[in-house]
Amino acid sequence: MNDDARAAIEALARAGIPVGVMVAPVIPGLTDHEMPAIISAAVKAGAKFAGHVVLRLPYAVAPLFEEWLGRHFPDRKDKVLNRIRSIRGGKLNDPQFGSRMRGEGIFADQIHQMFNVACRKAGIERNHMDMKLSTANFRRVEKGQLSLID
Repeated sequence: MNDDARAAIEALARAGIPVGVMVAPVIPGLTDHEMPAIISAAVKAGAKFAGHVVLRLPYAVAPLFEEWLGRHFPDRKDKVLNRIRSIRGGKLNDPQFGSRMRGEGIFADQIHQMFNVACRKAGIERNHMDMKLSTANFRRVEKGQLSLID
């Protein structure tokens, strides 16, 4: 986590604003090992909840990612792409609602377990926002729906 992110979390937490972090995209075989340190740093800065999303490669994103991976991590390219395929039913993308953000299979389960353990160790037993937010500062417009055209 960089200093700007840490400072933003600290400032929001000091102001009494519920702060959480989203660890995304988690790239299997490349960035998944960074989750515990990110979550730990975020909680130390004041985060109270966290989430994560495994890498998705829809449409034209897949070839761009493959090219980027080959340029920056040629030694890990095959491993990473194979891990992604293993959590996406043999493909680089799974558009199915319910699995597209999580993935399926042993590597997806490993990522989710690592995330849950990291949250527990950092002191976030429940890794989602479970507090009730106030609506006291919102007001209803009595005119009804506003029009874009007068």
